[in-house]
This record gives sequence, structure tokens and C-alpha cells, in this order.
Amino acid sequence: MSEPKDCFYTSHGLRLHYADWGNESAPPLLLIHGGGDHCRSWDRLARELRPHFHVVAPDLRGHGDSDWTKGGSYALSEYVYDIVRLYETLGIERASVVGHSMGGMVSLIFSGTYPEKVEKLVVLDGVTVLPDASRAPTHERMLRYVAQLKEREGKTPRGYATIEEAAERMKKRNTRLTDELALHLAKHALKRDETGAFVWKFDKHQRVAAPHRLWPEDHVALWSRITCPTLLLFADRSFLDNEKRHGLVQHFPNARAKTIADSGHWVQHDQPEEVLAEISGLLGVRE
Repeated sequence: MSEPKDCFYTSHGLRLHYADWGNESAPPLLLIHGGGDHCRSWDRLARELRPHFHVVAPDLRGHGDSDWTKGGSYALSEYVYDIVRLYETLGIERASVVGHSMGGMVSLIFSGTYPEKVEKLVVLDGVTVLPDASRAPTHERMLRYVAQLKEREGKTPRGYATIEEAAERMKKRNTRLTDELALHLAKHALKRDETGAFVWKFDKHQRVAAPHRLWPEDHVALWSRITCPTLLLFADRSFLDNEKRHGLVQHFPNARAKTIADSGHWVQHDQPEEVLAEISGLLGVRE
């Protein structure tokens, strides 16, 4: 299968999209993208793993071809609920999960909440909290939340005349992207607005920091419940301070960590062969 099947399901009243790569008789594997991204950013990895797994890549709410929420609410717990509903829709009892960035955080919370539902777990540059992170006072979180909502309320999305123009914008954020990959990512990340311009599909409100969230100790408590084999892959040139995060494996019962050299935050795009090899090793894929 060179292209996945476009499928939809309902969660929380939203029509959510996922790419289904077929091979339904094989063990299920979920690929969960990061913030501002979309399910088709996994295409290369999905094609390589499809012979061994029933690969499903969801568009998280507010992303790709999934509905946006009403009111701009995008707490991590809501994404987790959507994954629960996806499991139920597909009749999945247990699956392996790979998550990148924010999708990695969603994967960790899901796996810690439902350890019996996860066979193996890979997180790509996606441990975005530290156990000793400080808490901002409640009023400061509320003020920031309201200010971010107001700022986005009247903001007009930036439009692009062509897909190529948007692809060049993506290459400025990740200079390691090839022209071909940038065009592929941009093609699936854009839609036309009422003026005919190309705009990003993701809801700008998904970047608002929800004031109601899990505290660092909550995340650590969830990590301690993840009993499946777990791989934390870090990027050596990420905007995250991964030197501190590398030691977080001590909070997991069954995890190892590795830093991928010469890679930024989008580690699966920067070093695809090494990332595929690491994921395949954990998942038990044999050539």
C-alpha cells in the first residue's frame, strides 16, 4: 500500500481523522504526531513498518483533517481521551505506540493510565517535563491562559500563495529537511481559506497553555506505572534540554534512553534510518 486509507471516528463530539495503512491481521501500532503537525508526517516510518504491523496514525483534534474543538480547549488529557476512543473504534485491546514531541507526552500519559493497553512504547524527543520543574502561581497561569486566548482570537492565519512557499517556511524551522520531504509535509499541512490562500490546518489555539494540567509529580507517578519496554529517544540539537532528560529513565520500570547524534527536534526526519533501526529493535522487527 503506497498510500493509507483515510478514516474517521467520533470522540467528544468531534469528527477525528486517522490514516490506516492496512495489514489488519498484524499487531496494531499507533503513531502519534506532535503539536502543529499531522498524521502524514509519519509516512516514511509507516511504510517501513507496515509489513510487520497494522499501522494507524491519527490526526489529533485540532490538527490535520480532524475537527477543531469549540472554544479552543486542548489539554493533554483530552488528546488521551481521543486515543482511548480510537482504541475502542478499532477494537484494539493492546498496541505498541510511538509518539513524537507533544504526541510523546500524550503517549506517556496514556501508557501510564492504561499500562495494560500498551505493548511497547517509543517517545521521540517528547519528554517535555522535568520532575523538579517549578510551578507558576495559579493566578499567573490563569492570566497567561486568558491573554493567550485573547491574542489568538483576532489573529488572522498567515496565508501562502503556493505550497512551495509554505515548504520553504518549514525548512527555515528545520534546516535539515530536504526539498522533497518539506513539500510532502506542507502538502498535508495546508488547506485553502476563503481567499484561496494556503493556510495551516492546525488550530492556533492548540498552542495555548491550559491552566488545568498535570503537575510534574503526576507525570512521574504515571511513568512509574509504564511496565512495557520503553525507549526514550532524544535529539542532541533539540530546543529541549535533553542532557537533563536523559536520566529520567530511572523513573520508568523498564526503559532505556538514547541520544541521536546530529538531529534536531524532528529526529525522525533528521535521522530516519537510525530512528527506524532503534524503533524496529524495540518492536522486535526482524529483516
